[in-house]
Amino acid sequence: MKVSVILPAAGLGTRMARSAAGAGSRKQFLPLDGVPLFLYTARKFAECEAVAEILVAVRPEDVEWTQGVADGAHLAKPVKVVEGGDARQDSVDRALAHVDPGVDLVAVHDAVRPFIDRPTMEAVFAEAARSGAAIVGIVPVDTVKQVEPRPENRIAIRATIPRDHLVLAQTPQVFRYDLLCRAFAAARADGFIGTDEASLVERLDEVEVSVVAGTDRNIKITKPGDLALARLFLQTEQAGQEQP
Repeated sequence: MKVSVILPAAGLGTRMARSAAGAGSRKQFLPLDGVPLFLYTARKFAECEAVAEILVAVRPEDVEWTQGVADGAHLAKPVKVVEGGDARQDSVDRALAHVDPGVDLVAVHDAVRPFIDRPTMEAVFAEAARSGAAIVGIVPVDTVKQVEPRPENRIAIRATIPRDHLVLAQTPQVFRYDLLCRAFAAARADGFIGTDEASLVERLDEVEVSVVAGTDRNIKITKPGDLALARLFLQTEQAGQEQP
């Protein structure tokens, strides 16, 4: 099994940039223990035997710098930096055009989820190899309400949704290469914009998307408070690596 990993990293990170901590720098390039977030994430996948290549989709002005950082890290798997688009879907679509057609699976993972662990990676790869499509997700712990905006900036509850029918989607989201290509082609053809890769594949009749249990540590770093939690997670990771 050969897996190509796409890391979309072309976002502007406006929520992070509005804070003093993130001013002047996009979140995917912020340092975590001195290492840019995207590179910390790429390292995790480079250490996985099934991964054949890693593609990082960034804004055109960031391609040269990002490739230089990736090359200087000397990761165990090749890293190719490509031009992304203004939207996540565009970035993944463009990166997909650069994927080695000889791979079996394509995994799309948020560049700013640096705490994906090896067991989760391997579990979602295995399920996608079996079923054709699989994502990582967790069951929500809070009660979920369906709401409706009302006049005067009020929000009213319309229903309480049972949690046993819900998951919060994470990444990696992993698909057979040919299946993901068809899903993106269909979306381009009719102008469909999805919220994640699974939402594109779900429109095809030929396969169901499976869910593999994720973890609360697989956080997406999008706002300043997430960086503090990330530093705590990093400390525990490093402490675990130092254990005999």
